[in-house]
Amino acid sequence: MSDPLVVVDADVLGRQRTGDETYVRELLRALPAHAVGLRIAAITRRPDLVPEGVEPVHLPARSQELRMALRVPLLLRRLRPQLAHFVHSLPLRVPCPAVLTVQDLSFERDASLMGHRETAIFRVVVPRSARAARRVLAISQRTKDDLVQLYRLPEEKVVVTPLATDPRFTPAPGPRGDYLLLVGAVEPRKNPLAAADAAQAVGRTLVSVGPERDKELVAALRRRGAEVLGFVPESELVRLVQGAAVLLFPTRYEGFGLPVAEAMACGTPVVATPDAAVKEVGGDAIVYAEPEDFGEAVARVLADPAPWSAKALERAKLFSWDETARRTVEVYKQALA
Repeated sequence: MSDPLVVVDADVLGRQRTGDETYVRELLRALPAHAVGLRIAAITRRPDLVPEGVEPVHLPARSQELRMALRVPLLLRRLRPQLAHFVHSLPLRVPCPAVLTVQDLSFERDASLMGHRETAIFRVVVPRSARAARRVLAISQRTKDDLVQLYRLPEEKVVVTPLATDPRFTPAPGPRGDYLLLVGAVEPRKNPLAAADAAQAVGRTLVSVGPERDKELVAALRRRGAEVLGFVPESELVRLVQGAAVLLFPTRYEGFGLPVAEAMACGTPVVATPDAAVKEVGGDAIVYAEPEDFGEAVARVLADPAPWSAKALERAKLFSWDETARRTVEVYKQALA
């Protein structure tokens, strides 16, 4: 009797989708060591990016709507897996039990954080998918609490599987640079202008890294003197995080706050807003401030960064993709049972 087949939707690989892509890539890397007795396959338009130990299943796609409505269900009927794992939403028809990962419910908490069309779509497909899935993975306790409260999911159906960092995020030898760093898509939810204003207040250059989703915000950042790099390769991101004097994270809402974990793993001090999910990640190892107080908080950290670097490195030890993969495989086995 062959091992049960678990198919993971890995369509985000190679698509510059920041946190979503990091989650799928690192989970796939870590799963084979823990998925004893299971076969793991990944549906993707980029089979060359599927890590060793996972079976790539090539599925080209031009229209995401057509892909989820028709092509993925047809492929699953052909593959006949015992379980399928999706991020954000399930296809309209899934011919097997499914596990769903939900990153956050920001679109439910604040409609202004996304475009109107995207918000409307998410408010339909995510609750439908969460209720239809056999198990739901939440990347933080904050997201689990939102799922239980807003969608009335049973607590036992939702399992917290936190994110972690790429092993390349480690302290670099030598002195840090004098720039401040902002990591994340340039969009209203990330509140990038608060970071730019703080950088101006302390007389430092702000370097912004991440997809340029809001052109008006990109222009405003540049007017304030920020160096906007857009999406950069992972190796360049590691170098920038390692060399930054401080990571600024003035987010309005997060499901986890992966840039905070990456900075802590490099010993880079962090100033962030006291968002519930960010506080789960940062604990007492980072500095919290409201956006209007970022300049003062950054100045305080720059005056004595060493204690914050030490706290960050210690806190970063709590997060591991191996542990996330182990918990995920447990959920697979529960769903299969």
